[in-house]
Amino acid sequence: MNGAESLVRSLLASGVDTCFANPGTSEMHFVAALDKVEGMRCILGMAETVVSGCADGYGRMAGRPAATLLHCGPGFANSIANVHNARRAHTPMVNIVGDQATYHRPFDAPLTSDTEGLARASSHWVRTSASSASVGADSAAAVQAANTAPGQIATLILPADTAWNEGGVVAAPLPVPVRPAVAPDTVRTIAQLLRSKEPAVLVLYGQALSEAGLAAANRVAHVSGAKLRTPTQVSRMARGRGRVPVDRIPYVIEGALKALAGMKHVILVGAKPPTAFFGYPGKPSLMAPADSLTHVLARPEQDALAALEMLADELGAPKNVPIAEGAIKPQIGRGQFEPEAFAGTLAALLPENCIVSEDAVTSGRALFAPTFNAAPNDWLQNTGGAIGHAFPCATGAAIACPDRKVVCLQADGAGMYSLQALWTQAREKLDVVNVVFANRIYKILYGELVSVGAKPGRASNELFDLARPELDWVKLAGGMGVEATRVETLEGFADVFKSACGRRGPFLIEFRI
Repeated sequence: MNGAESLVRSLLASGVDTCFANPGTSEMHFVAALDKVEGMRCILGMAETVVSGCADGYGRMAGRPAATLLHCGPGFANSIANVHNARRAHTPMVNIVGDQATYHRPFDAPLTSDTEGLARASSHWVRTSASSASVGADSAAAVQAANTAPGQIATLILPADTAWNEGGVVAAPLPVPVRPAVAPDTVRTIAQLLRSKEPAVLVLYGQALSEAGLAAANRVAHVSGAKLRTPTQVSRMARGRGRVPVDRIPYVIEGALKALAGMKHVILVGAKPPTAFFGYPGKPSLMAPADSLTHVLARPEQDALAALEMLADELGAPKNVPIAEGAIKPQIGRGQFEPEAFAGTLAALLPENCIVSEDAVTSGRALFAPTFNAAPNDWLQNTGGAIGHAFPCATGAAIACPDRKVVCLQADGAGMYSLQALWTQAREKLDVVNVVFANRIYKILYGELVSVGAKPGRASNELFDLARPELDWVKLAGGMGVEATRVETLEGFADVFKSACGRRGPFLIEFRI
């Protein structure tokens, strides 16, 4: 057995049976091993950022890692944007990166690079296999690292000769570390400050945004009066009817400051302190009031669900607390695109138990509150700010959950970073309805220009304008094998979206706004 075959067999033994790939010469022995070993599903992505974005969507929905297969340092470099997003989402991911044969590295061939250095910039765990005999054990260690709470990026680098040399050994799976429990004293301390009835907010992330986590947080809020919020972007959140409606901390600094105004205690549950997306002249970096205190109920790697349940019990909360309905009733809008009207339309039409992958940027800021009363769904967002996330994330989610409809909400400028994901959707016949918000402009950058105190002018207009020439998403999708159409009104969108959700397979709606 060579090293490559031991890699495939060891990954399968450790529960990794899906690989998103864009291989090159250094990975050909891995590819050849797939013909010998049954059980590994490989999905081709036509760009490395698509490969890593797919693995992100898959990991968020499956709750376990997929592998990626990437070609040398430059291939991994192309994937880093969505690896970064996955890291911020605490997504488990195993990257397999081929590299120059050990004896070939000293000759500095064109693809030779500091692959380890690139990997360390965006991975929690990095290792280069030294020989074919160690490949199996190294891959089992990579899967263990990826599965370590709250979910980690593990990158294993394979010099080509470690893949083709004989002497491979299949490794047994390694135990997954149990999430550390929150100390009872921590729970009692948080309970004591909540009993003071001073204004408090629980900021929820990760485990706390599961249906069970939200229910436990709702118990805490019911007896303490504490508010519930999520960070501006969520990795995966149970939303819709029957789920606790928790809004995001707004992206815009003024909105975030207003949302947290008056709070004396900010309690982090798997979350980091609320922070502005960027630093701006004369504006604060932290969004909590300057006179407030920040407390940690559960760190991201700790068992936040158990901590919330313990806190609710400590406060004497009833086991079952009614879930308030969102104030906004879903309603199909009329006329031209307007963010809140679109959100209400989407809420009225989302299929039961669907998955929403959202990288809508400016067009998506109004989506949360109006969709509280939508059909139950899981909502995935771009957590790291590297745009071009929704297309591949939706693709990976559809691979992980083939029995669920996936709705992808993608801004047009951001979508151009990863539109090759549409080709993978067509190739795999995935059940994804893609909605592209075609405002033909990097609109968010206008807001950022103003936020830093500058004024738009001729040069900035040139850098933000996407209308010369205009992107034709119907043709772009068609070129990738995905059927598409264009709409310009909310009524038109509603008709097409309902039809697309009533059929299987990928479809794209370009919404001109």
